[in-house]
Amino acid sequence: MLTFVLWLLLLVFCWPLALLALVLYPLVWLLLLPFRLIGFAVEGVFELLRAIILLPARVLGGRPATR
Repeated sequence: MLTFVLWLLLLVFCWPLALLALVLYPLVWLLLLPFRLIGFAVEGVFELLRAIILLPARVLGGRPATR
């Protein structure tokens, strides 16, 4: 809600900049989407490696992993 109010203030005081931001926001989001997907993949790989490394301790009766 606060973001919307700030955008409306920008629209009132500097409408060309507000319209430029409105047009460029989806383009920037599309450009950054591959980096977000890579981030999810890297996080998944790290979680898998963590699970593999901690598996022997869990099998031998170590305390359960807490997050």
